[in-house]
Amino acid sequence: MPSKTLNIGLIGYGFMGRTHSNAYKRVNDFFDLDYRVNLKAVCGRNEENVKAFAEQWGYDSYETDWKALIARDDIDAVDICTPNNFHKEIAIAAAEAGKMILCEKPLALNVEEGEEMVAAIEKAGVANTVWYNYRRVPAVTLAKQLIDEGRLGKIFHYRANFLQDWTIDAELPQGGEGLWRMDAAVAGSGVTGDLLAHCIDTALWLNGNMKDVSAMTETFVKEREHVLTGKKEPVTIDDACTFMGHFENGSLGLFESTRYARGHKALYTLEINGEKASIKWDLHDLHRLEYFDHADDSLVRGWRSVHVTDGDMPYMDKWWVPGLQIGYEHTFVHQVADFVENLSKGEPTGPTFADALETQKVCDAVLKSAATRQWENV
Repeated sequence: MPSKTLNIGLIGYGFMGRTHSNAYKRVNDFFDLDYRVNLKAVCGRNEENVKAFAEQWGYDSYETDWKALIARDDIDAVDICTPNNFHKEIAIAAAEAGKMILCEKPLALNVEEGEEMVAAIEKAGVANTVWYNYRRVPAVTLAKQLIDEGRLGKIFHYRANFLQDWTIDAELPQGGEGLWRMDAAVAGSGVTGDLLAHCIDTALWLNGNMKDVSAMTETFVKEREHVLTGKKEPVTIDDACTFMGHFENGSLGLFESTRYARGHKALYTLEINGEKASIKWDLHDLHRLEYFDHADDSLVRGWRSVHVTDGDMPYMDKWWVPGLQIGYEHTFVHQVADFVENLSKGEPTGPTFADALETQKVCDAVLKSAATRQWENV
C-alpha cells in the first residue's frame, strides 16, 4: 500500500487535461507504488467550466488563477496542460516554488524559451518530465529494448510520418480557445511542433541525436478568420512539413507531417532499418510491432507481427492476460507510473526538460531550414 501522497495541481482542462486526469486516477489501481496520486486541484480561467471539470474528475478543489495554484502548500506537482505560449512562465514559476513539474509537449515555443525552462528546473533541482507519451506504447518501448540489445545492428534508415486531415476546410477559423493550434503566436508552429515533435522525440530516444536537417514547409490556406478579431488574418503556422537529416550514428532520417492528408485522422508510423533486422510500428495498430530478422532461415524469412501483450513485454504484466490489448490512454498511465516510481528511487523520468529541449532544437532547425532553403545544423 502507498505510504505517501503525491498531490497534483493540474493547469488546463482540455483534451490533454482529461488524458492526464484519467492517468492519475487509474495508476494506483494497476501499479504498486510508494505514493498514492491525489487529484488535489485543477485550474482554468472559466470558473463554471473548471468547477464542472473538478467535479467530474474528482479533484478536491479548483482555482481560476494558476499563480494561486502554484502558491498553495498542498500542491506537490504541477501539471501544465495549457497552450504552448504559457509553458515557460508557468514552469519557471513552479520551479522557483519548488514544485515538481509535468509539462505537455512541445516544451516551449522555441529553443530560447526551452533553455530558460531547463535552467530554472536545474537550478531548483525539481523532478520533471514532458508528456511525449508515445515512448510508452509497449510496442515502442519493446522496439527500444531490441535496438539497445543490438538486434538491429548498425542503423541505416529511420523514417516516420504523422498525418491528419482536420484543417483542409478553408472556412475553418484560427485562434481562440478551441483552435489555438492554428495560431503560431500561441502554438509556436503548426505540424512541426504539434505532430513532428512526437516523431522527433521518439526518433532521438530510439536512434540518438540528429546533426543536421533540410526541410520544406507549406501553408496551403494563406488567410483565415481569427476567432478573437473576427477578421481575415494571415495564417502563420505550417500546415505540412517534410524534412530529412543525418543522425549522429550515421543513419539517415526522413520525416513527414501534414494536416492535409485526406483520410487520415492520426496516422503515426515509424520504420527503422538496420544491418541485421528492421522494425515497423503503426499507431493505428499500436499493440503490434512488425519485425524482420535477416538471420531467420531463408525458407521462412519474412516480416513477423509481434502481438505485444505477453507479461514479459514492457508494462503488460500490469494489465490483462496475454492476447488482450491496451490503448492510447494507457501510455499516460505508464508515464505517471514511471514518474512516481522514479521519484521513489530519486531518478529522472525521461523525457526530462533537458531531453525535450533536444527535440525543440530539431524543430527550430527544421523551421529555419524551411525558411532559408538551406541545410541547418541542429
